[in-house]
Amino acid sequence: MTNKIDNKKTVAVQADGLITGMRKRFTNGSSTITVGNETITVDAAVANLQAIVDNRAAVTTARAAARVTVANENAKMPPLLAFMTALVAFVRGVCGNDATALADFDLEPRKTRKPMTAAEKAVAAAKRQATREARGEVSADKRKALTGNVTAKLVVTPASPEAPTAPAAPEPPAEPAAQTTPTKA
Repeated sequence: MTNKIDNKKTVAVQADGLITGMRKRFTNGSSTITVGNETITVDAAVANLQAIVDNRAAVTTARAAARVTVANENAKMPPLLAFMTALVAFVRGVCGNDATALADFDLEPRKTRKPMTAAEKAVAAAKRQATREARGEVSADKRKALTGNVTAKLVVTPASPEAPTAPAAPEPPAEPAAQTTPTKA
């Protein structure tokens, strides 16, 4: 017998061994023994040890039942999740993006995509072009193997390099041209 107690299962095994020894060596259950600073009957000592064994057995049984319950849940969950996903899609289809209606189902409206600015669009186009140039024309398998970051620089040049000048003086309104009527020849 070792004096080292590693885990609760070992404690329960040791308590069971102590019970066996107590019943074998101390046949009179009402006799008293001194354990630590406490005087206790043999039957009370055996009852304390039996509580350790019973608690461990209850935990082992509960864990086994929990494993079975979790296994049942895992087996039943995929079709239920598929149903729930379909139901959410149905509710979103019926309610649209109405926040109050979706709140009744504890759903949030879908976030709308933020439109890209002109600069973001230009950078994205430059990255796409740089990626095409970096990869070249390759087969689909080789294309999947290619990875990495492509950096693209966007250089913005002003539309007119000159600064606008203020007009010198307003022009006088032009006189309307005389209208002529077509003649028949």
